[in-house]
Amino acid sequence: MIRKYPIGLQSFRKIREGEFLYIDKTQLIYDLVNSGNYYFLSRPRRFGKSLLVDTIDELFSGSKELFEGLWIENHWNWEQKNPVIHISFSDIGVNTMGLTAAIYNALEIAARKLSIHLTAVTYDQQFRELIEKASVNGKVVILIDEYDKPIIDYLDNLSKAEEHRKIMSNFYSILKGADAHIRFLLITGVSRFSKVSIFSDLNNLNDITLSTRFGAIAGITQRELEDNFKQEIASLQQENGNILEAIKSWYNGYSWDAKTKVYNPFSLLNFMAEPVFRNYWFATGSPTFLIKGIRLKGEYNFENVSSNENKLGDFDPTNLLSVPLLFQTGYLTIKHYDNTTRNYTLSYPNLEVKDSLLDNLLSAYRGVFPNTSSEETGNLLLSLNANDIPGIINALNAVIGSIPFDHWRADTESIFHIITLLTFQKIGVDVQTEVHSNKGRCDILVKTDRYIYVIELKRDGTAEEALDQILNTNYLQPYAADQRKKIALGISFSSENRVVEAYLSKEI
Repeated sequence: MIRKYPIGLQSFRKIREGEFLYIDKTQLIYDLVNSGNYYFLSRPRRFGKSLLVDTIDELFSGSKELFEGLWIENHWNWEQKNPVIHISFSDIGVNTMGLTAAIYNALEIAARKLSIHLTAVTYDQQFRELIEKASVNGKVVILIDEYDKPIIDYLDNLSKAEEHRKIMSNFYSILKGADAHIRFLLITGVSRFSKVSIFSDLNNLNDITLSTRFGAIAGITQRELEDNFKQEIASLQQENGNILEAIKSWYNGYSWDAKTKVYNPFSLLNFMAEPVFRNYWFATGSPTFLIKGIRLKGEYNFENVSSNENKLGDFDPTNLLSVPLLFQTGYLTIKHYDNTTRNYTLSYPNLEVKDSLLDNLLSAYRGVFPNTSSEETGNLLLSLNANDIPGIINALNAVIGSIPFDHWRADTESIFHIITLLTFQKIGVDVQTEVHSNKGRCDILVKTDRYIYVIELKRDGTAEEALDQILNTNYLQPYAADQRKKIALGISFSSENRVVEAYLSKEI
């Protein structure tokens, strides 16, 4: 029998009735609904939030037949059903009807499903009426999916985003007063709510975004991968050896607690359907506003950046901070948590995200975004591994020389530094910037299996100056005991000609 992968499917019923593969999350769901009442969960797009919400909908609706063979089948009281109000802001027609009209329409649809007639005039009072009338048949389950989409979709129109924030704040304001009627509430989205002030009255919401207990409630763990894809892995290993390590490098690595690591479900399912390593998740949505915002701020290096929980929860549309936004949207993930300082270390989760984001950033700094930079960087890795200095220079010239003339802004040395660093980062080598020694700091340090390169960059200077700086300050001295060959490379860029004007190298 051919395996059916639920790529893009968010309906639990369609998955189960269509006999698609389902990763059983019902034990975690059981723990969630039985350990509290009001929850908020933030996860990036295409991480299974909508499927999680829909599964909870079917659970409280008593759809026992859909849960046959799953953990929860024999652990749930199927005789007890609860009325469910399920609204997803991703598909209620905000862009076509406007947010207010879309909310009215969503409430009317939810009311019809529960055979309720609404008479209140305003949308917030209709929401209150719907909850109260539905609770006649038992305490209500409220599921709000993609709550922040009406804001995120308008980050390039701040007045509209603020208008939507106010509307949604009014909408949610009645929830606290409806506590006596609510059995369970789950709100999901991409952005964390702490600074959005949409839920200012909902101080009883339990934010489980960084929870260790529920770190695997969305996404696929290593164990789930190996248990549910045994036949695919066995087949792939016959052809490719230890394919698991490659899959892990490409698609695993997301973590919200520095302990539990999960795969992006969308990328993993696409790979299993057609086992070719590609950037599946990143390709489904180009983060244009994000890339442009980072470029305007002059930011570029997001390897092992530090943040704290308050900053990670920050979401102010008028002042978007790059690291929290990259974390919330899935381009950075938690690698380590320090209990003493209570700081998080973040970096790229895997090769898919790192390669794609760096390509976009490099293209933005080159002034060609959303076009790719892959063609220009293709030969650089081969040249580095072979200590082919002319090849390295040709590759850098290909990147810099292809910048459109009307986008050229080489008024400082930093633009050369940024583009060179991003180019090395993109090809996946071990690269560091401004590495300190006892006499100064080098511009760029690159390590391969056989070579260590120290690179000094000069804008409109001389290659002799750059090379002498490396030699006179002993930038390579800290690596004297390393068996790899050490290469000092001084590079002079011409801002007028947009090219490496001269270079000199010396093996130490």
